[in-house]
This record gives sequence, C-alpha cells and structure tokens, in this order.
Amino acid sequence: MHKGNMGNVLQTLSVRLRSDTETLHWLALVLTPGLGARKSVDLIEAYRSVEALFRASASELRGCGVSATAAQAIASGCAFDTAIRLQERMKSEEIGLFTILDPVYPELLRHIFDPPVCLFHKGRVESLGMTAVGIVGTRRPTVYGTTVSRRFGREFSEGGACVVSGMAKGIDTEAHRGALEAGGPTVAVFGCGIDVIYPAENKKLAGQIADNGLILSEFPPGSPAYPQNFPIRNRIVAGLCSAVVVVEGKEFSGSAITARLALDQGREVFAVPGPITSAMSDGPNTLIKQGAQPALSAEDVLMNLPLVARQGLAAGKKQAEQARQASPLEGLTAQLLEIIPVDSALNLDQIVELLPDHSSSEIIAALFDLELQGSIRQLAGRTFAKVWT
Repeated sequence: MHKGNMGNVLQTLSVRLRSDTETLHWLALVLTPGLGARKSVDLIEAYRSVEALFRASASELRGCGVSATAAQAIASGCAFDTAIRLQERMKSEEIGLFTILDPVYPELLRHIFDPPVCLFHKGRVESLGMTAVGIVGTRRPTVYGTTVSRRFGREFSEGGACVVSGMAKGIDTEAHRGALEAGGPTVAVFGCGIDVIYPAENKKLAGQIADNGLILSEFPPGSPAYPQNFPIRNRIVAGLCSAVVVVEGKEFSGSAITARLALDQGREVFAVPGPITSAMSDGPNTLIKQGAQPALSAEDVLMNLPLVARQGLAAGKKQAEQARQASPLEGLTAQLLEIIPVDSALNLDQIVELLPDHSSSEIIAALFDLELQGSIRQLAGRTFAKVWT
C-alpha cells in the first residue's frame, strides 16, 4: 500500500458520519468477487471514493489492473442486491462497519501490505486506541500453556495493554479470559462472520468480549469458518499489535504463521520457552533459536515495546485499575477460592463435580495458577487446600 497516497486521501476527507448509501457501496465492494484486500485499497486510492469507483466503466477498471470478472462485477453493480440484504441484517443485529478511510481505523493496521478495506465490528471501538499485544498459540495446549496464556493475558491487561487474539480454542481463549479477569478490554479477530461463533463453546466468552472489548472480522456477517480464512485472519491479529507473543504451538502451525506475518510487518515477536520434551514447545523454542525474544514474564514484553507503544500503556493501565476496583474478584479462580477450604482438602474430582459449568482442563489450569500465586497448595492424592482466608 502506498502510505503517502492514502495519507493524502485521508487529509482531504472530512470527518463525518457515513450515509446508508455510502455504506451500501462499501458493502458492495466487499462482496464483489475476485477482489483481494490490496487491490481494493489500490482502487480506493485511485478513485478517492467508493462511489466514484462504482461509476467507473469495466474498461477503465481493467486499465487499473482489475481482472475482467471483477471489473464487470463492479461496473454492473451485481453485488448491490446482496449488499442491501446484508445492510438490513447488520442493522437488525447491531453490527457496525468501519473502512480504511475512517479515522477510527487502526493506524498500525492501515500500513501493512494488504490491510482489510472494511472491518465489521461489535463492541467497544475505543479499544482500538490502546497499545495492543497479541497472544497466539495452539488449540491443544498443555496445562502449562493454558496457565501461561491466561496469566499473560491478565498481566498485559493490568499493564495497560489491550490483548488481541483470535478466540480459537486453547491459547487464544485463555488469553481473552485473562484480560477480562483483569478488567481490561480484549479484541477478538474472527476468521468468519462476527455473528458466527466459532468454536460454538465460546458463545459466552464472545458475549463478554463484545461487552468489554471488541469483536472484529473482515468477513461479512454470516460467513462460515472455512479453514482457509484463518491464515487471512492472522495478518490482522499481527497488524493490530505492537508485539506478538507465541505461547505454544508446533513448528509449522498457525501461530508460527502469525509470528512470521508479525516479523514481515515489523512487529516485535516474543516466544514463551517450553520443555524440550513437549511437541507444543517446538514452535516457540524454534523462534527463540531464530532470534525471537524469550518472554519469561509479561514485563519482558511490555518493557521492550517501541517507545510510542510504551507511552500508550499509562491510560490503559488506569482504565484496567478502575475496572478492577469497580467489581469484585470474579471468574473461575474466585469460585475455587470459595469452595476450597483452609482446614481440610478437596480432591480434584470433587472440585470438578462442584463446578459443572467448567471443563476439567480449565479447572486444572486455574488451580495451577492459584498454586503459583500462593493462594492454595496441592497435597497428596491430587487434593488442594487454601492457604489464606
């Protein structure tokens, strides 16, 4: 993307509310077959407005390097019928849209090689104004990975950063939960429509993120979670962030792809080292061998962010502190502290039975976290006792 050209276009645009007609044109652009993100941005740069783009002839568009199929689709306006239905759906489901020409569009993302021309959203758009750190990793984490991801999510939030991830199973899910526990916002980037909850088990989490942070997707509402969408999604996760942390994953995995994209975008890349006996440590350990910075704590990451990003942490830290003061300790760890006694111990199986809304893996990770904090201690026979009241 030509940074100078797009900057000039932005300077000539007045800050105003987008009309329904203009929004309809943006939706038609997104729905036009055969156009990628980079080509769409190039066309907006060339025509300076989306309405002018749709007034162009097919031959003019072909002269801009647009394929014959896409040029004919734009010139004929064949996507507008679908765009009208999508616009009605967005209004009924309270789904928002911002474009690459809108002031709210994240500046870091605007300048990647192929920024999304439009982003659908639900939640608090102001979350995009915070310094962001991405946490990525495997969908099949170990207890160690689950615990680290949740802890880093919480500590990044406490440090004033907005945690960005993809709400996939495993590492992503725990990162979002950690951020929410700390009272800070978190951004989930979907590889499907933002009204398509994937995985379905994260429906409750998605609602919490929309209430306290932001859900984003460049895929129109209703788009299924096709496997090929997730590498496309990953460039947005990396593009929103000043740094990306890889917690667990195999050497050739989605998290490794995100790390490579982050490096290509000039972002800081960190990796959490893991045991060499675990296949899930292959990805981060290899990244460290290749020059990525090891992350032994959230502070290792926050202290090594670029200066501008570090300067933006203060406001986020204040916001997270206010949120924590406004509400008591919540979540699974709070429930565990309530049910685990001080003068006797509970077996893990008993704890799982007392918390039917949580999986055993979630409970084990939370117990491990509380043990590291010194709040509980593990005794013989997988039993646990509280060490403070």
